Amino acid sequence: MVFNFLRRGEVSPTPSAVMETKASATGRVAAWGSSGRVKWSPRDAASLTRTGFLANPVGFRAVKLVAEAAAALPLVCQDAERRFDSHPVLGVINRPNGAQGRAEFLEAVYGHFLLSGNAYLEAVPGASALPGELHVLRSDRMSLVPGPDGWPVAYDYTVGGRTHRFDMRGAVKPICHLKAFHPQDDHYGLSPMQAAAVAVDVHNAASFWSKALLDNAARPSGAIVYKGVDGQGSLSNDQYDRLVGEIEANHQGARNAGRPMLLEGGLDWKPMGFSPSDMEFQKTKEAAAREISVAFGIPPMLLGIPGDATYANYQEANRAFYRLTVLPLAAKVMADVSHWLAGFSGEEVELRVDLDQIPALAAERDQQWARVGAADFLTVAEKRRLLGLPAVSDEA
Repeated sequence: MVFNFLRRGEVSPTPSAVMETKASATGRVAAWGSSGRVKWSPRDAASLTRTGFLANPVGFRAVKLVAEAAAALPLVCQDAERRFDSHPVLGVINRPNGAQGRAEFLEAVYGHFLLSGNAYLEAVPGASALPGELHVLRSDRMSLVPGPDGWPVAYDYTVGGRTHRFDMRGAVKPICHLKAFHPQDDHYGLSPMQAAAVAVDVHNAASFWSKALLDNAARPSGAIVYKGVDGQGSLSNDQYDRLVGEIEANHQGARNAGRPMLLEGGLDWKPMGFSPSDMEFQKTKEAAAREISVAFGIPPMLLGIPGDATYANYQEANRAFYRLTVLPLAAKVMADVSHWLAGFSGEEVELRVDLDQIPALAAERDQQWARVGAADFLTVAEKRRLLGLPAVSDEA
């Protein structure tokens, strides 16, 4: 496991040899001025994780909802000819390491991908050609080292001031870098959390405002007006300090909400209601929550956000969530992981989501099966391909 280098490993030297491989014509242009240097995303993953996941309930639930749904999708392994009931690639995915099962492992993969736009998988050599173990590495600790042609030649994983370098110049790549599309970065992906960062700040600020309001009896506190004798309109310092102390001790906070106030001579209580701007805070918070859900591709009603009537019912929203968000994400990740693992074994097999085992898509799949089955002008192989099955049946 990669953490062993903390006890016995040392930092590897910077690779200097240039790979004699085919490279894009734009590689030198894209990498100009950054060759050999670490390049970070505009928003670091650690800060986004703290503010948008650890400290924000909407962001937390959005990441968990997508990651758990994608990790729970049933997977099948197949090649161009048949679908395998058991296969070494399925074995690696179903039990990637001694501490994690498939669901926990894939949830970590999708979670890092959603929070930072990047996910990194480490392959630990095993007895066979395929990796013996797979591990998810924290994206905030990983940095890419580009070569002269712009393609990564190494990845540096830093923990506690010590760095381990994964060399990517060999035939077998020890790191699988999964990244989302970023139009302005050549090496790192753009996460939904980055796109929703402003909405997260607004939602957190509104929550802090609500907490401050709750600490002040859950309503605007009003004003105490002093009308002294002989037209005197101000309290002495001792009187002012005593009054403030009594209010803080006996009349502020949720515990004292509704408690009657005893005012001495010359003091008059003038209650104040919510102003229109105060009333808008809750709407602002709901609007920010809706923006966060939109950035993650989640229908707001699935997160319990009120005021959304885009979908006729919960079932329709759930189906759209799987079709538009979960399945594209899983298809991208599984395609990249399949290609990466094929580099170890040399066997071209593909990990795919079994659409027929997803309850949210049951009605849609039944209609597709009936429609394809009734198409007499299609061959059996063409029908199977339309349904996501190998073109040749197992019996052929």
